[in-house]
Order: sequence, then C-alpha cells, then structure tokens
Amino acid sequence: MDLKGKVHKFGDDVNTDYIISGRHKFKTLDMKELAKYVMEDLDPDFYSKVSKGDFIVGGRNFGCGSSREQAPLAIINADIDAVIAKSFARIFYRNCINTGLALIECDTDQIDEGDELEINLQAGILYNRTKGIEIQITPLPEVMLKILSEGGLVEHFKKYGTFNFD
Repeated sequence: MDLKGKVHKFGDDVNTDYIISGRHKFKTLDMKELAKYVMEDLDPDFYSKVSKGDFIVGGRNFGCGSSREQAPLAIINADIDAVIAKSFARIFYRNCINTGLALIECDTDQIDEGDELEINLQAGILYNRTKGIEIQITPLPEVMLKILSEGGLVEHFKKYGTFNFD
C-alpha cells in the first residue's frame, strides 16, 4: 500500500472526543455526516482543509479515551488515508485496523503542518517530500496489512467468512 498526502498536525494525547465530539457522535449513524465534525474542537476549519488522501499526524497517545468506533469511522469518511503518531491508545489502534484505517507509528518531530508525505507500508518507509527526508516507521504485520487492504476486518469476513491469512 502506497499512500500520498498532506499533513494536518496535532499534539499529544488527542482523545477520541477531540476526534469526534460527544455532542455529534450520537446524533447520526451517517458517517459521512459525522465526518464533517472530525477534529473540530482542535481546529474548527479542519474538515474544509482536508483533501482526499491527507494524513492526520499526532504525538504520543493518539486516540486515548473512549473505545467507540465512531472516531476511526469518522476519520475514514473525512477522506483521511492514515493517522501517523508516535504512539496510539491500544483500543483505538485495534478499532482503526478493524475499520480499515491505516495507523503509522514513527517519530513525528520532523513532520510539520502542510508537509507532503509518501508512505510505503510494506517497506516501512515514510518519505517527507517537503523536507527531502526518510523516516523509518514501525512496520505493520502482514496480517494487519491484509486486513487494511481489504477495507477492515468486517470486509475481510464478508469476503472469506472466516479469518483467512494465507
């Protein structure tokens, strides 16, 4: 999987209520509608700035807080291809893989707002085109890459009716 896009950068401890506020997440089951409110408490204009394929970049402990799947689903439906951070909350990490949202762990200190990135998940390489530097990323296990390539765990089960990682 190769990904290309622009950076929208946030800091440490971005919790799931910052990703999608509680005042919105129970009003609708329409994820496209919910996506309009992604990150609005940290950047009220976020949704209008996003182009298809962009990245959210954070610091440590991204996705802490509640374990609801609305957070990764809203990010996906905002056309964000991946979230890049130094570390992720465990349940958020699993929810993202299950819903088909790529997560990339790496040092994000050399990534800034607006930078253009290229990412090769199989090779474990993030290339910051803006700065001309490569950043090593924590490679995802093959099983997770397969789940992501199929659109998440539910889509994998629809396709195979069981776990199929051959």
